[in-house]
Amino acid sequence: MRVRARWMLFAVAPLLGLTIFVSTPTPKPEAQQAAGQSESQGAAKRAEEELESAEDLLAKLPPGLAAADKKELAHQILGSSMNSTKDWRTLYGHIADSDDGDGYCGGVIGFCSGTKDMRILVESYTKEHPDNALAAYLPALRAVDGTDSREGLGTAFMDAWQRESEKRAFRDAQDEIRDTMYFKPAVDLAKLDGLGTLGQFVYYDAMVFHGPGIDENGFYEIRERVRAATKTASEGGDEKAYLNAFLDACRTAMLASKSDQDTSRIDTAQRAFLRDGNLSLKTPLVWRMYGETFRAP
Repeated sequence: MRVRARWMLFAVAPLLGLTIFVSTPTPKPEAQQAAGQSESQGAAKRAEEELESAEDLLAKLPPGLAAADKKELAHQILGSSMNSTKDWRTLYGHIADSDDGDGYCGGVIGFCSGTKDMRILVESYTKEHPDNALAAYLPALRAVDGTDSREGLGTAFMDAWQRESEKRAFRDAQDEIRDTMYFKPAVDLAKLDGLGTLGQFVYYDAMVFHGPGIDENGFYEIRERVRAATKTASEGGDEKAYLNAFLDACRTAMLASKSDQDTSRIDTAQRAFLRDGNLSLKTPLVWRMYGETFRAP
């Protein structure tokens, strides 16, 4: 239920936070595509610089979505969109063929073999736990990175993933990469844009679905396009108007990647919260995902 921009921009040094790098994908022949990649790399780099310069300010802001109860709620909503379950802790061992060009996707955030984050996770985990069951598959994960190939992986790899997910250390490693690569940068950028808890979730969900990639439909590029056209709350704009514009852009990007994409995560969840004026994601909360109703007390 997700499509990630093919090339990820962030690598993680365990317990040391976020460091940025720009990977070098196979060159594309079309000049326009190459220019789009360069612009998106710039968007991610500018976001990183923005976060670095605002560290002191961010430390003084309310936790928002990072508060324990709101973070739990965020992952319940995200679990409903990823695997139709609020019980997101059951997803650590889930792994399947994505069937959408991203190879195998598994774990609590849907790490994918084709979009670097699965490789980054296994590499990071193996540094701390070299004898884990997934270590033997690192050469294959590196070889298929950036493609939809499953060569060298297959059922044995999926079985190893499920076995390893029974260990607390691997679940903790998934949480660490999820928070460092996706949750924290999305929430912090939303705070800098003057967005409340709902807006912070909207950014987080977009980061998860679209990925921090280097094409025009990666999270950072979407954010820059919307900010260029619509004032953020921190710039004196209307928060609801900005969020509507951001959701419009995300929905357009979803359908551009797959014309029959189910857009419930926007239409009957995030947009519904926004229509209700629930900018702080107050509970009780009711939403629909793929025709099913979910509730958070």
